[in-house]
Amino acid sequence: MKLAMRHSTLATKEASLPVVEVRRLTESGHQTAVITSARHLGNTVIAGRMFARWCQENFFAYMMEHYEIDGLIQYGAESLPDTVLTVNPAWRKLDKAARKALTMVRKLHAKLGAMGKEETGLEMQKKAECVQDIQTAQIELEQLRLERRKTTKKVQLDTLPEDQRPSQLLPLNKQFTDAVKMIAYRAETALVAILRRHLKKEEEARALVRELFVSTADIEPDEANNILRVRIHRMACPAHDKAMAALLAEISELQFCHPEAGAKMVFTLV
Repeated sequence: MKLAMRHSTLATKEASLPVVEVRRLTESGHQTAVITSARHLGNTVIAGRMFARWCQENFFAYMMEHYEIDGLIQYGAESLPDTVLTVNPAWRKLDKAARKALTMVRKLHAKLGAMGKEETGLEMQKKAECVQDIQTAQIELEQLRLERRKTTKKVQLDTLPEDQRPSQLLPLNKQFTDAVKMIAYRAETALVAILRRHLKKEEEARALVRELFVSTADIEPDEANNILRVRIHRMACPAHDKAMAALLAEISELQFCHPEAGAKMVFTLV
């Protein structure tokens, strides 16, 4: 992996931010840029962390699409312990007002900058009024910032009125179902690793595993030999049939037993 790094600065009229830009060059000539303010990190660390973040984003996107990991499992809420720290509602209100005032100051500065350079009496009056509005808005902004600094950002729940205390969704059922979904995803990934030996693309292998999970199958118990035969109907094309047959043969060689009947499970294609 080819990496390059350079230092740069992102600046506006009011402030500037020194940053580092790391670029990755692929074999096809495509470049991927990463910009960060963590200038103390090396280019390999920055690139590694960014690509790891992308992997996490891809994982959650997949889990939300196919496993509904962001779904609501049950209705209901419960109170939080009194010792939990939460954002002070008074600080949040001041912060919102300060952000709104800052936006107004920036709009007024933009309005003043957009005015023409004419020195006529009417233009001078408009500029003077705009400057006065900027000064008034700036004073209001500084007052809000001062009040925000004097206000504690986080407080314990027991210091808040009952109607201002936040609650949380019931966690146990959600944690349990998420654990089951994670186990299912790991099992799916293990099956994909086997199918990758017979298919070119990982996306194709993962799609085939998902198709396997919902495929129709015939179950034939063989009590004499203590075997449970699972005959799965064929896939959409011969190439997928060949890959699936190899997967089922490898699973059958592991000699899994049915958790309740105790019979050895043998998987084949019909």
